[in-house]
Amino acid sequence: MKVLHLDTNHPLLIEQFAALGFENHEDYTSTKEEVEKKIQEYDGIVIRSRFTIDQQFLEKATNLKFIGRVGAGLENIDVRYAKMRDIYMVSAPEGNRNAVGEHTLGMLLSLMNNMCKANREVKKGKWDREGNRGVELDGRTVGIIGYGNMGKAFAKKLRGFDVEVICYDIVGGVGDDNARQVGIMEFKQKSDVVSLHVPQTELTQGMVNTEFINGFHKPFWLLNTARGKCVVTKDLVEALKSGKILGAGLDVLEYEKKSFENMFVQKPKAFKYLRKAKNVLLTPHVAGWTVESHEKLAQTIVDKVKARFC
Repeated sequence: MKVLHLDTNHPLLIEQFAALGFENHEDYTSTKEEVEKKIQEYDGIVIRSRFTIDQQFLEKATNLKFIGRVGAGLENIDVRYAKMRDIYMVSAPEGNRNAVGEHTLGMLLSLMNNMCKANREVKKGKWDREGNRGVELDGRTVGIIGYGNMGKAFAKKLRGFDVEVICYDIVGGVGDDNARQVGIMEFKQKSDVVSLHVPQTELTQGMVNTEFINGFHKPFWLLNTARGKCVVTKDLVEALKSGKILGAGLDVLEYEKKSFENMFVQKPKAFKYLRKAKNVLLTPHVAGWTVESHEKLAQTIVDKVKARFC
């Protein structure tokens, strides 16, 4: 098995593939077009998000048997065409779900207790206790949209709080002891906190817009550690200004590049507002990006490929 690694990952991935008898090749700099010229030589590729694996690329990968995506989703791969070609696709949501759950909880508590605002003020010599009075999570209803690996991990982290946890998912029967599955009407009626844990699909892109936001019965806190394009930023900004959204914790942004590696080029007016807003917490797509998940993501890919081919 000849494998091409297109993104840097934890070294255990290459080490363990080599132990299985795989021949590892690394190419972290060639353009997509340059890789296409040699991709027919490989049985497997391992990638994070450097470029899109589309139909044109796959048509040239005539010997490809598997694609390992060291991350939670497969949105940068033409899944439909890959399945037609009987290419085994491997992602690793199990590897960073705990990290995402912890990060999401941290964002929520930071927002509700004004931690980032208070930190900035104290460092500047401002001691404003009343202006940083927080609110408590206990007694509230936390709503989770998308109850897969990430949503379940966040719900598990909430078990120590006196909260009701509900979840909404297009797949039925996913609720468990940590979250009660409800319909969208009850979800919008009861939620004080809304946390997104959905993949980027045609259904979820632009899902959080003005119509969606205004459908909620109460003002709420919004958390997004899923994909940036699920939220229409200009509509979010209007909801923050009106008070319909009390605060937002965003690990992902609508304007990100597909590679997730660099700051986006465009800086629209809506983003400028988010940067200045005291009730908005921004992080650079790192919810699942911990020391521990770095290793676990790679190990998950190895284990799944080994189970299929060895």
